[in-house]
Amino acid sequence: MKLWRWILLLVILAALAAFGWHWVAEDPGYVLVQLRGWQAETTVVSAIVILLVAWAVLGAVWFAIRWPFGALTRRHRRLSRQKMGEGLIALMEGRHGEAERDLHRASRLDTLRGPALLAAAEAASRRGENTRALATLDEAGQVAPRAARVLRARVLRREGKPTDAVNLLASDGDNGNLTPGGWRELALAALAAGDTRRARLALEPLQKSGALGARGYAALEAQVLSASLRGAPDAAALNALWSQLPKAQRRVPAAVDAYARQAAAFGMVLPAMDEVESALRREWSPLLIETYGSLGAEDIEARLRRAESWLDGHPNDAALLLTLGRMCVRLGLWGKATQYLERSLALTPSSAAWEALGDVHAGQSDAALAQRCYRNALALARGEATEAVPQSTRGMRLDTRPIAVEERSEHGVPRLPE
Repeated sequence: MKLWRWILLLVILAALAAFGWHWVAEDPGYVLVQLRGWQAETTVVSAIVILLVAWAVLGAVWFAIRWPFGALTRRHRRLSRQKMGEGLIALMEGRHGEAERDLHRASRLDTLRGPALLAAAEAASRRGENTRALATLDEAGQVAPRAARVLRARVLRREGKPTDAVNLLASDGDNGNLTPGGWRELALAALAAGDTRRARLALEPLQKSGALGARGYAALEAQVLSASLRGAPDAAALNALWSQLPKAQRRVPAAVDAYARQAAAFGMVLPAMDEVESALRREWSPLLIETYGSLGAEDIEARLRRAESWLDGHPNDAALLLTLGRMCVRLGLWGKATQYLERSLALTPSSAAWEALGDVHAGQSDAALAQRCYRNALALARGEATEAVPQSTRGMRLDTRPIAVEERSEHGVPRLPE
């Protein structure tokens, strides 16, 4: 198709040239130039050709004069781009000293000065040279002030000066002029400085920007909300803060966990239980299952029956089995506690389950086996190998294999478990 277009274009140009030449041949025109007794006569076509040739000759002369200087400029541009690429690769590979040196060389080119200085400051910060990083950011601020301000806040936060980082970004944050990276740094710095209110205010613009992605934003939101709720000084402040949070934030499992634990610490066990049970009805969460089992001994028998009813839908949940085991330990139901905890360990070994199993044996006055379970809990927490519990202490070995549960889609069609 493109070939036919070119052929058609050439035919049109040939026709225009033929008609144009016929038109010019009828009257080629007359040009007379007189200057200080010098006179030149020619046709219009010849004059145009002479001007074009003269323009081409002058252009060639000018190119020949500029070429040596242009070669130096091109070499400088090529080397700067090469150093920029090598510096970024070195930064990603962790060769921060080489990265800083190459990026400073790349910054000599005006078009690369801003990004090169910012990357060089990041390399210096990763090396622990915060003073040099801040000096580099002073230069970068003249080219890219907003990005340099955000990176300066990050360097100050890494240096252990979160309050200075908050003060640096606070004015732009109050005016709503921060970039997504600035909002993130403001939230993290405010969180490190203990200013949880400002950290919560930074969540909304971050969510709207979508810069962190769903998973990254969820992790930051959970961190901020948990710290805010754990920092409540009393029950009244905790309830006030919880009621002020948006509905979506009150459904975050980490926030529910922090509220429930803090409320239980202030003696509000029943409200804490209500929030955890409501959250579990909406969405199953192993984190909240563990929270449910750690809310003290109040109404423990009813909570145990309720938790046991969840086994029908989640028979292979190690967190639920651990929670049931802990509740049985508090009630002195050693046999049931052993069954739940050994099954939890078979599904997902954890130091908490070994510790609870040690409590079971300690409650049965078996000090040697309790000590072995406690040692296993410490070993697992350190990443070391654990010791097997003697077979003779268990009687009949429990069936700890995962239970197959039929799963159906929203249309009622059976499907394989994940």
